Amino acid sequence: MSESPISLPEWLERGMADLFPSGDGEDPDNDLALRLEISSKQKSPLRIKLGIDPTGSEIHLGHSILFRRLRAFQDAGHTAVLIIGDFTARIGDPTGKSSTRVQLTEEEVKLNAKTYLHQLGKGQPQEKAILDFATPGRLEIRRNSEWLAGLGLNEVIDLLSTSTVGQMLAKEDFSKRYSSGVPISIHEFLYPLMQGYDSVMVQSDIELGGTDQKFNVAMGRDLQRYFNQRPQFGLLLPILVGLDGVQKMSKSLENTVGLYEDPLSMYSKLEKVSDEAVNSYLTLLTEVDLNEAPPNPRERQKLMAFEVTASRHGYDAANEAQRNAEKLVAGKTVLASDVPEISMTEVKFPAKAFYLLKAIGLSSSSSEARRQIQGGAFRLDGKKITEPNMEFLSALELTGKIVQLGKKTFRRLI
Repeated sequence: MSESPISLPEWLERGMADLFPSGDGEDPDNDLALRLEISSKQKSPLRIKLGIDPTGSEIHLGHSILFRRLRAFQDAGHTAVLIIGDFTARIGDPTGKSSTRVQLTEEEVKLNAKTYLHQLGKGQPQEKAILDFATPGRLEIRRNSEWLAGLGLNEVIDLLSTSTVGQMLAKEDFSKRYSSGVPISIHEFLYPLMQGYDSVMVQSDIELGGTDQKFNVAMGRDLQRYFNQRPQFGLLLPILVGLDGVQKMSKSLENTVGLYEDPLSMYSKLEKVSDEAVNSYLTLLTEVDLNEAPPNPRERQKLMAFEVTASRHGYDAANEAQRNAEKLVAGKTVLASDVPEISMTEVKFPAKAFYLLKAIGLSSSSSEARRQIQGGAFRLDGKKITEPNMEFLSALELTGKIVQLGKKTFRRLI
């Protein structure tokens, strides 16, 4: 009688969008569950690759999905190989871009990489870290300039020979640009090849990526075969929808929640996430069993906001943020210590309401501030103010009061 097929662990399957190859139950090169079982029996950790290009300075919750899964592999005893794409970042991943990206300087990339690692937990208390920086053997941090910066022309030509123009144009982003007559620079074709070459250099067993990275991850498999290595598995996770409930979470779209936003701002933003996106947030950002989550949509929203906030700031801070958010919605004054402060030192009194918002930096211009106030977005200690020219005589009458702009921004005036 044949044995039952081996299944993937629940923590690995949770939220998974794609796995390739998907397995036949007999070959560990094609069946990840079998590969994991052999790894466990032989006490030989797998190497889990995740590459990040430090093209920005802030990590948001959308980015954190892949880091959470990488941490899960660490906790299961495997080795996380975090590749800082300090060389590839200077080209920029063309995925999802409708035009050639602006190339970053070496200094910009170095500064961004340092910021990324700090946000992931380097140099921070272990309980606040997303990745395990402390346990020996659980994390390798590599920079792909180690092997890419020194490639000679012969080696570059060798890399280019492994792919065809037709294969590159099959990549959706290139295909759209080519058919639309939008220029594609030759150096952009190098990006997926260099990302794939990273897999060769670190001997990756599994590469993590978003669903938009399938072409690049598959390129890694192709290059590992070319260099006579065992090809990696590709494990893809969904792209998190942003706070607008429509487009992916992106700083440029202003629909993000930053990893280090204060608890009240984080909770207040998350509890407004659309009903359609709540289950995705619960699955990808928490450990909550969806079958045990409240069926009522509003209670489900609040649970998600609470659990995500707690995962970043702890349960005490999440409880306080939830209580304060409820008070603010009810129009009550909040004096809790975790409401972020904002200085009035740049405000010249007497000051009109529209000028106040601009001077403290909550509105980008006087005209925007007027529109926000007239649209009912401005509250002071819970009281809606709709007159842009309402005048405040001195800082004394505003000190300690809570400014609310829209549903997500709260600041205490000092």
